[in-house]
Amino acid sequence: MDVRPEHQHAEAPGRSYWRWSKQDFFPEASFQSLESYKAALSHTCSRLRDRLLHRSTDAFELVELRKASEHNMHKCLNWWDLVWLSFGSVVGSGIFTITGLEAHDHAGPSIVLSYAISGLSALLSSFCYTEFAVEIPVAGGSFSYLRVELGDFIAFIAAGNILLEAVVGAAGLGRAWSSYFASMIKNNPDFFRFKVSSLAHGFDLLDPVAVGVLLVANTIAMSGTKRASFLNWVSCILSAIAIVFIIVLGFVHAKSSNLVPFFPMGPKGVFQAAAVVYWSYTGFDMVATMAEETKRPSRDIPLGLIGSMAVITVVYCLMALALTMMEKYTEIDRDAAYSAAFGKIGMNWAKYLVSICALKGMTTSLLVGSLGQARYTTQIARAHMIPPWFALVHPRTGTPIYATLLVTITSVVVAFFSSLDVLSSVFSFSTLFIFMLIAVALLVRRYYVRDVTPSLVKFLVCLFVIIGSCIGGTVVWNLNGGGWIGYVVAGLVWFLGTLAMALLPKHQAPKVWGVPLVPWLPSLSIGMNIFLIGSLGSEAFWRFFICSAVMLIYYFFVGLHATYDVAHQDEQELKKEEGKEDTNQGV
Repeated sequence: MDVRPEHQHAEAPGRSYWRWSKQDFFPEASFQSLESYKAALSHTCSRLRDRLLHRSTDAFELVELRKASEHNMHKCLNWWDLVWLSFGSVVGSGIFTITGLEAHDHAGPSIVLSYAISGLSALLSSFCYTEFAVEIPVAGGSFSYLRVELGDFIAFIAAGNILLEAVVGAAGLGRAWSSYFASMIKNNPDFFRFKVSSLAHGFDLLDPVAVGVLLVANTIAMSGTKRASFLNWVSCILSAIAIVFIIVLGFVHAKSSNLVPFFPMGPKGVFQAAAVVYWSYTGFDMVATMAEETKRPSRDIPLGLIGSMAVITVVYCLMALALTMMEKYTEIDRDAAYSAAFGKIGMNWAKYLVSICALKGMTTSLLVGSLGQARYTTQIARAHMIPPWFALVHPRTGTPIYATLLVTITSVVVAFFSSLDVLSSVFSFSTLFIFMLIAVALLVRRYYVRDVTPSLVKFLVCLFVIIGSCIGGTVVWNLNGGGWIGYVVAGLVWFLGTLAMALLPKHQAPKVWGVPLVPWLPSLSIGMNIFLIGSLGSEAFWRFFICSAVMLIYYFFVGLHATYDVAHQDEQELKKEEGKEDTNQGV
C-alpha cells in the first residue's frame, strides 16, 4: 500500500514543541496513577500473549503512527541524495578503523576475502531492505518492517538492538575519529585520552575529543535534512578522491611478498574478521530510514541502495588488498592503519592527506548515522515502545530533535569511556541479528497474508529447517568437529529446506520492486548472517545477551503496557463512555 499523506498534523492550540510534561512521556492509561500501573502489571501475562500475536499493517505504519509526530518530515531527497547518503554512511564507518585491526589480529592478507564475504552478505541484506523500503516508506526502517511481518514483540527486540547499534556505532566512530586526529598531531592514537587506572581495561581511557565530534555532527543533523545531505555529498566527493589516491598509491608501493602467508590464521581467521569488518558495510540501512523524506521512493531507493552497495564492496576489497600489500600484516597499525602505512614508506605528506580524508569519511558516517538513527528512534517512539515525546518533529526544521538528542547523549557517554575493540564486536552482533530478521520477515511477507494463507505449518517447518541447518553448520565450524561430512549435511539440509519452501505457493507479490530468486536469496542471507554471528567471539555473545536482558526488563515493566494501551485505546475509550452513560442513567 502506498499511502503518503502530505498534510501537516497541526499542534493543539497553545502547545509548544519545547515541552516535557508527564503526559508527553507517559500518556498511556497504565501510567496515569500508581493503582493503574499495578493493575497493568497484574495482567502482564495476558498482555504479553496479545503482543506476541499482534502484527501491524502497512497502512498503520504509514498513516496512523505519523500523527504522533504532530508534524511531517520534509520530503526533500532524491536518488542523488540517497546515493551519497549511502556512500557517506558506509564508506568511512569502518574501512579506516577496522581493516588494520582485523588484518593484524585475525586475517592477515586474507582480509580482502573477509571484505568480499561481508560485502556479499550486506548486498543480500540490501536487496531485502529495498523491497520493504519501496513498499513501506517510513522512518522506522527495519523496526517497521518487522512490526508488520513478525509482530510487536520481535519488533521490540529489534528496536532495542537498533538503539544499541545507534549508540555503539556512533561511539565507536567517535573513538576512531579521535585516534586518527591524534595520529596526525602526534604519532600516538591515545594522545588526547586520559588514563584512569581505577577503571577496568577497555574502559580506562577517557576521550573528550570523541565527545566533541559527536556533538558537532548531531547538531548539524538536527538543523535540517537537506542541509545535512548537501554537506554530506560535497564531503563524499573529497572522500572518493582520497580512496582513489589510496588504492593507486597503495598498489604503486605494493610488495607481493607481503601477501605471504595469505592465511596466517587459517580460514577461521577469515570468517572471524568478516564478522567484525561487517561494521564497514553498516549504514546502508540508513537509506531505508530516509524513505519518509524521499520524493519518489519506488525509483530512488533501489538506485541509492543496491547500486551504491555493489560499488562499495569492490572498492573495499581493493582498499584492503592495497593496505596488506604495502605493509606486512604484523606491522600494520591497529588504530590508524592507512595513515601510518604511508608514513612508514616515507610519504609523510600522503600520511596527513589520508588522515584528513579519513576524518572526513568518518565525519560523514557520523552525520548520516545521526540522521538515520534518529529516524529509527522516532518510529520506535511513535509506537510508544519508548516515550512518544521522542517522536515529535520540529515544525521548522522538519527533523526529530528530541530523538537525535537521545542518541547523541547516550553515545557521548559510551564514547567517553569505551575502547574501539569493545564496541566493534557488540555492534556487529546487533547488526547481523537485525539483518537476519529482515530476511526472515521478507519470506513471511511473500508466503503469508493474513486471512488469505490457509495454513502456516508447512512454511514454518521449512523456515525452521533453514535456520536450524544454518545454526548447525555454524556450530560444526566453531567446534572444528565432524570434518567435511558435517558441512555437507548442514548444506544439504539447508538446500532441501529452501527447495521445499520454493515449491510452496506465494500469497503476495511485490507491488513495485521485488527481491529476485525468492526464497533462495533471503535464505542465503539468513545463512550468511547466522554464520557471521557464530564467528564472533564469546564476549560479543555475552554482551549481546546482557544488553537483551536489560531490554526485556524494560519491556515487561514499561514497553509492553504502553504498546498494549495504544493498540487497545479505542476499546478503553469505549468502556469509559459506557461507564459515563451508566452513571448518567443511574442519576
